[in-house]
Amino acid sequence: MAEKKKQDNFLMYKGRPFVRCGNTAYYGFMNEPVVVVLQITSRREVKGMEVADRVVVQLVSTDPDIRPRDRILKKAERRGLYNAMDIGTIWLERALEKSA
Repeated sequence: MAEKKKQDNFLMYKGRPFVRCGNTAYYGFMNEPVVVVLQITSRREVKGMEVADRVVVQLVSTDPDIRPRDRILKKAERRGLYNAMDIGTIWLERALEKSA
């Protein structure tokens, strides 16, 4: 009997994985030099649905040799998940272009 390989099917956004764990989401490949971390700090109700209101966006280095405090390269707060993903995507693409 052939052993099945487990495949993780992540939500992809612009060719990179978007993974959520509670109020924190990670965008990007963990084997690349940087990823974007999104932390939802508050929510609001819109037409009966709860949506993210305030989101902290961080561009974080994945280098394990750097102290956790020094891994944060950029940080901002945005209203709404769309605005947070917009700035996070720009930061990520620029940082990856520089490291290439």
